[in-house]
Amino acid sequence: MKHRPKGCLRIVFTSEDLVLTRMATRTDLLWEMVGSLHRMQSPGGGKAMAAWRRHAHARLTEHGLLPFVRAFLFPLTPRAPYFPDFLTPIEAQLGLEHGVQALVDTPRKRVREEMELLRRSAGLPSASLEDLARGNPQSVRRLGRIAADYCQTVLSPQWPETERALAGERAIMLRTLAAGGVDQMLAHLAPAALWRPPVLNVDYPPGLNRVVHLRGRGLTLIPSYFCRGNPVALVDPALPPVLAYPIPRRVHSNATVGDALAALLGRTRAAILSCITLSPGSSTSELARDARVSLSTASEHAYVLRQAKLIASVRQATLMLHYPTDLGIELVTEATQPPAES
Repeated sequence: MKHRPKGCLRIVFTSEDLVLTRMATRTDLLWEMVGSLHRMQSPGGGKAMAAWRRHAHARLTEHGLLPFVRAFLFPLTPRAPYFPDFLTPIEAQLGLEHGVQALVDTPRKRVREEMELLRRSAGLPSASLEDLARGNPQSVRRLGRIAADYCQTVLSPQWPETERALAGERAIMLRTLAAGGVDQMLAHLAPAALWRPPVLNVDYPPGLNRVVHLRGRGLTLIPSYFCRGNPVALVDPALPPVLAYPIPRRVHSNATVGDALAALLGRTRAAILSCITLSPGSSTSELARDARVSLSTASEHAYVLRQAKLIASVRQATLMLHYPTDLGIELVTEATQPPAES
């Protein structure tokens, strides 16, 4: 099979854009809606995500929403390079009610244009979307009600865990901003996005390459619980620039190196992998300190873990920063869970 090189989104900053770059101040439930719809349509993500999919499916069935999700929301959010920008209005930063109202108030011309982009990108497999594709106001209002009901039914039960994880990420980003400025905050987005001033280079699906010039509008960073893989930006350059990005997955802080993990990897290497999953973005010197080994030993073990696809490493200035992959997280999570009671 021929290898397809990764795509890239290049976000170009000016000095004014750096001043105006900001973190979202609250959870954006419409971005979470889109991310969760992608998760429902995709396998993988480990046992926790599989359990969530089963629970979400049961909730949608119980509340009679599953046919509407299949007819409207799944076709609008295919696992494809494009979904309509009007699904994630910036007004959702003010709360779900504001976001849904902004969705409903989307101008008919824009709805038609974005639905045509979706048709060319992934098709419109559901006949229910034809009225929406014509910009029918009644169909747009119906979509707003379905989106609100979906968020209340599927996302609300996950809310405590979601909000705890997102609040933690926002706190880390704001501390990074206070300590090192916007440069350090943008560098924190590694490895999915690499800050090479004045350009933020974002991994995109193969074959997709875009350049976005902010031109003094700044950028809003939106951490997302359900977004996995690539960060996502809006397609329409006239809309307020945003970048929704997946938050690093973390292992609970009570996790310790288990005997099974130590037997598989060796105790020191297992300890270093555990350090990386507990503190994504750790430098090699921090790993050496936490694992109580020399710098060269920490570097050697990190190299082996990287070759095994358990971590990813990114150079930032003079530092090499290490992040766990999904495979690495699953391995540590399974190894540190207590045995089930018989």
